[in-house]
Amino acid sequence: MRYSKYFIPTQKEVPSDAEVVSHQLMLRAGMIRKLTSGIYTYLPLGLRSLKKVERIIREEMDMAGAIELVMPAVQPAELWQESGRWDYYGKELLRLKDRHGRDACFGPTHEEVITDLVRREVKSYKQLPVNFYQIQTKFRDEIRPRFGLMRGREFIMKDAYSFDAGEEGVARSYMRMHEAYCRIFERCGLAFRAVEADTGTIGGSFSHEFMVLADTGEDEVVSCTSCAYAANLEKAEVKDQVAPSGTRELLPLKEVATPGAKTVEEVTSFLSIGPEKLVKTIILEADGTPVAVLVRGDHEINLAKLKVFLGAQVVEMASTKIIEDVTGAPTGFAGPKGIRVKVVADNSVRNMSNYVTGGNKKDLHLANVTHGRDYAISAFGDLRIITSLDMCPRCGASIEFRRGIEVGHIFKLGTKYSKAMKAFFLDERGEERPFVMGCYGIGVGRTLAAAIEQNHDEKGITFPLPLAPFQVALLPLQMHESRVVEAAEYLYRELISKGVEVLMDDRDERPGVKFNDADLIGIPLRVTVGTKSLKEGGVEIKLRTEERGSIAALHEAASCVTNKLAALNDSLK
Repeated sequence: MRYSKYFIPTQKEVPSDAEVVSHQLMLRAGMIRKLTSGIYTYLPLGLRSLKKVERIIREEMDMAGAIELVMPAVQPAELWQESGRWDYYGKELLRLKDRHGRDACFGPTHEEVITDLVRREVKSYKQLPVNFYQIQTKFRDEIRPRFGLMRGREFIMKDAYSFDAGEEGVARSYMRMHEAYCRIFERCGLAFRAVEADTGTIGGSFSHEFMVLADTGEDEVVSCTSCAYAANLEKAEVKDQVAPSGTRELLPLKEVATPGAKTVEEVTSFLSIGPEKLVKTIILEADGTPVAVLVRGDHEINLAKLKVFLGAQVVEMASTKIIEDVTGAPTGFAGPKGIRVKVVADNSVRNMSNYVTGGNKKDLHLANVTHGRDYAISAFGDLRIITSLDMCPRCGASIEFRRGIEVGHIFKLGTKYSKAMKAFFLDERGEERPFVMGCYGIGVGRTLAAAIEQNHDEKGITFPLPLAPFQVALLPLQMHESRVVEAAEYLYRELISKGVEVLMDDRDERPGVKFNDADLIGIPLRVTVGTKSLKEGGVEIKLRTEERGSIAALHEAASCVTNKLAALNDSLK
């Protein structure tokens, strides 16, 4: 491809509305352009890289036995009402009406559509297992679209759905997809971790997120320094000591005036105690019903865990009015003693005694509180966010925290959708049974953006070879010199004949402009043809990540290039 005949509108300045590196560099490199909030056009350069991600995904999905199809983007409301998600999904679901007034949505995901298809077409266990996938545009009406392709409203996604006859079958399908995802991200040249995750609005019993590791990632990944355990912050398990640690003298309960002290910091400072000696009482609503949740003063509640623990669809902070109705006190003074709602507590509270809580009166706290004696706790559970002081829940070793970008998510859905939508098959005995399902998604554009977040420097993108829009940038520096142009044209033909993806910068621009654009775009290998290199015996060949290149004879340059590209490919294996 000749630069002068292509469309690469690079920019020198960092766009003012681009917050993260991938957004900045994709705009500057002429890969994307913003249409409106959270919606982008892929320009030719960006589309080339996007198609490379798609090709890797297709090859691995096909290898794993999945079958490609394409489903409609616009979905009738009736299917979502059958599954129960029409109201539950919330405002992220883009709802619309056709000319007849019938409700529909622009699909953010396709569980309902694929379940409807399979219940119509698959009738017998003999047709199972089956796994369908597609690569398609989705829409989720994010309240705050940001970070370019990282959190857009319209995006390209690979979604797959497996159907099995039982739990053993879905476990095998899940592991095939887990292995396929690992191969996909390995082939993309990315450093990543598969981590245990919450199932969120998709539902199901078990899931893993695939996180590309990057310092700029918006998610936090917890991993063991010794074993293979890894989870996102929402899912990371905490193994608090739950067995009795010995008897302690219970001190008499007493009221303590705490004028103006509401926060943990204010109360513990006023009472000259550490935050681990205080128990916070947080009033929340679980599916509209108030509940009091207790957690130690130096810990934070994990709402994702709490939702699962309570078996609730929605858990959110209670309003000021509800807090006052439940506790009889202003916000900041809630305590479990005498409260008129169900009380649950994190495991870390189980062995505590003689601690401080709110007193359910303004400017009042209680000291020497002990559950069992002063109030009752309905249930204990792992309800808090893990901290750096906690140990691995699997092996007890230390843990570390890293930043990550979610690019893929796989779920064991079980029978959530098949039961709700009456999707049944006949088993060996001729009895009706619901399909056992799995769901597997990859953000295609998000994977490309995450690759840039992980691979860049001060000059621009440093693409892994499999995702680079072109493999080689060929730069003739003096377009007015016939010998430079002739050498570049010769090498251009040689590289193309060897199947190399080459972008020849045939613009009549200064060398600095060509170097800067090649570095910004992130093409892995640069071949420079200039009067200086020709005097030195040939052309300069330089990797994007190298400080200096080396000179190769013109007639040997094409072979040197293909050897270097092969070495780059081998380094990814």
